[in-house]
Amino acid sequence: MSALDLKSFFFPASVALVGATDDLTRFAGRVLMRMMNFGYQGKVYPVNPRFKEVRGMTCYASVRDLPAAPDHVGIVVPTERVMSVLEDCAARGARFATIYSGGFAETGTAEGRALQAQITGFARKTGMRIMGPNCNGMVNFIDGFAMTTSATVAKRQPAGNVGVVAQSGGAGQVNVMWRAQEAGVAISYEVSCGNSADLNILDFIEFMIADAATDVIMVLAENIPDGARLLKVAALAAQREKPIVMVKLGRTEAGSHAAASHTGAMAGADEVCDAALRQCGIIRVDDCNELYETAMLLRTKRWPRGSRVAGTTISGGNGVLLVDLGANLGLSFPAYGEKTQAALAAVLPKHGTTSNPTDVTNAAIGNPDMFKRCIEAIAADENVDVVVPIFTLSVATDVRQAAEASKRSAKPIPILWTGACNDDPAFTAKSLAAEGVPVYRNTLSCLKAVAAAVRYGAFLAQKQPALSTRPAGIDVAAARRQLDMAIGTLTERASKAVLAAYGFPVTREALARTADEAVKIARDFSGEVALKIESADIPHKTEAGAIRLRISGDSEVKTAYAEVSAAAASYKPAAKLDGVLVQEMAQPGLEFMLGLVSDPVFGAVVVAGLGGIHVEVLHDLAYRVAPIDHAGARAMLGELRGYKMLEGVRGAAVRDVDALCDLIVRLSWLGSDCGDQIAELDINPLLLYAQGDGARVVDALIVKRTLTANT
Repeated sequence: MSALDLKSFFFPASVALVGATDDLTRFAGRVLMRMMNFGYQGKVYPVNPRFKEVRGMTCYASVRDLPAAPDHVGIVVPTERVMSVLEDCAARGARFATIYSGGFAETGTAEGRALQAQITGFARKTGMRIMGPNCNGMVNFIDGFAMTTSATVAKRQPAGNVGVVAQSGGAGQVNVMWRAQEAGVAISYEVSCGNSADLNILDFIEFMIADAATDVIMVLAENIPDGARLLKVAALAAQREKPIVMVKLGRTEAGSHAAASHTGAMAGADEVCDAALRQCGIIRVDDCNELYETAMLLRTKRWPRGSRVAGTTISGGNGVLLVDLGANLGLSFPAYGEKTQAALAAVLPKHGTTSNPTDVTNAAIGNPDMFKRCIEAIAADENVDVVVPIFTLSVATDVRQAAEASKRSAKPIPILWTGACNDDPAFTAKSLAAEGVPVYRNTLSCLKAVAAAVRYGAFLAQKQPALSTRPAGIDVAAARRQLDMAIGTLTERASKAVLAAYGFPVTREALARTADEAVKIARDFSGEVALKIESADIPHKTEAGAIRLRISGDSEVKTAYAEVSAAAASYKPAAKLDGVLVQEMAQPGLEFMLGLVSDPVFGAVVVAGLGGIHVEVLHDLAYRVAPIDHAGARAMLGELRGYKMLEGVRGAAVRDVDALCDLIVRLSWLGSDCGDQIAELDINPLLLYAQGDGARVVDALIVKRTLTANT
């Protein structure tokens, strides 16, 4: 179903309400009252077999009895009656239904989940689209239609260009919509879709992306129903330059499954979600106020070219606070160019400053032309991307001049107004925001919005590839053959065979079943070797003490073979031991870790991080949803706190980042191609050499997907 098909959901020509009543103590009574008071001009059909008339309108016993098919039906009946009402709706030809009734999956019971599954099945069978159950409805400020019980629509507010999509009714309609309106951010549409048995947040986001009246979409998400579709919807939003700002709840919900690989143990669900949202350009914020505070700036559709900020103030302390908090958010405050400094010197009194932030001094109070000329001069500076004029207790003309400059400028000019208007009590931050000017009451709120706009501008400035291209030299069939032969955990040797099929450089190695075989293999490699137990039952060889490194000479090889075999047998007596892997010792390099995890929402996810303490102690990891391209791999590496290790520190060699990026891309395609078979994959360590010398896989582990891993 296309997004445009939801227009008659949000603005039906006719609507029925099942359970309608005049009793305002009842949920349905309040829904009907809100609808009528909101000014809906379409045809309304109350449905309730107990009444002949409701609010002066003919009341029908059943949806089947309606004189015409309604576009949209609201359902407020006991849980056990919902399915029969849906049958009536389908029989009468209704296109949409909203189920307010609870008692479904939100109960956490098998019975509730089964009842909700019936709704999903019904929607699929009939083609009728359904919102809910257990929801609080929707509001259309553009056309004047509200079907909700919320007191937030006691009177109709002016329509704006910011949409709201939420699963929660109270939080979506109060914490986000109502608070946004209180701050001067007008709303186009609001929807609280509840349990989402059929229509979900992605359907409504997609509608608002297509909707000409909506420029920014605020989302309060308790869960993401389909990670792959979210990425596609976000790509569409980016094409149309419509920012999506999201609070994703459940940060503390674990990814705490029992992981067999190191990678699986390191990947938390929220970290993956955070990376996925960043990857597709969705701006994630922490609290509901940040949704509308960010949207207030983004709705102007002026994207910063960079993170360079300038401020003007009559209060030195406010300027220092701006710089301190901005620096913590990655914003810089550059010096002005000579032309700008000269222009400011010509405007400011002698005791004013031409530094950044610019103190225009108290001499500017009541001299609005000074504010205007300073702001315009700073905004024209090529070294400045965003200008933040700061006001405290001010006269209306001063703030008005800054607001007019904000409206005219091609660069974002959010106003930080910490006080009030001295000479016009009716002129407030809210009234100014209602005109479309981004205006903030607190420094941190303002700068967080600026930082979010900077991130979005940088995202749009990237060349967005239509699709990552699979690198040359990949043999998908060979990798699948190796995976098909294995059950559960693959041995190191089998895991490396899968990686080799995707072009990974792996160490030479061979399996020995006797000490003499180990000696012969070691002689063939002519150098130091490593001996490791090979057993699918012992994935962590180091923990078992079943590994020996830097072994040379026949005698040492025989001793190491015996020690490794004995350690494995002692560690896990029931383990099936295939033999001992004799492996060439790779040249020392910078230890790196690459991995794949199977995320229940986003599918195959690539994990990258420096090895050693950076993973074990600092948890310095970056994530991307597969597949990605070379630029995405490089950006991923740039997120690591230890990235400078790749650039060479204290005389160390600059590492082969291009080779590493190539391997990350290849790994992402392995996840994309074979993610249906791989639950976890761990390459640890991957030794990264000097620039031009590539890398080498020293150890690897793949855990196959099972029914348990898939659920």
